Amino acid sequence: MHLISFLMLAAVTCFMTAPVAAFNHIVGGSFGWSTPGNLSFYEDWAKPRTFGVGDKLVFPFRTGVHSVVQVSEEEFQNCTQNDAIDMHYSGPLIIELPKTGTFYYYCGVGTHCEAGQKLKVTVVNAEGSAGTPITPNASVSAPADHKSSAKEGCDVGMVSGMLVLLLSVFI
Repeated sequence: MHLISFLMLAAVTCFMTAPVAAFNHIVGGSFGWSTPGNLSFYEDWAKPRTFGVGDKLVFPFRTGVHSVVQVSEEEFQNCTQNDAIDMHYSGPLIIELPKTGTFYYYCGVGTHCEAGQKLKVTVVNAEGSAGTPITPNASVSAPADHKSSAKEGCDVGMVSGMLVLLLSVFI
């Protein structure tokens, strides 16, 4: 009887808990944070993704070659940094997305921003997910449904717990 109570409690706990791990988005996928071959590369990379509160942007770049500057929408559009929100010169860099809203980043080295090394992300109050990886000159294909491993682990635990619960009732 104690085992059944324990299993029921485990199943209910899995239903009630949220995923504890945030989704890590490797900016640019295997291409990384570099000057792209086209102006819409990072826009195309971000389009199929969901950026959730608590997710992290991982900017893979070498110190001294690139940077990450967070700016307003106007400065993002014009590639200016008269009033930058934040500047990072050491790579690789990890930035946590702490709240919902739209955030704007670009490389502040030379004319990299004008060449398309800029990223706009809209953070929503949902679980982060990733689309199909793209290459620098490829077009965006249909997104795959990749989800956080923490959520998948809870799904497996929930299904297993429910099966054990149902079996215990009928046996």
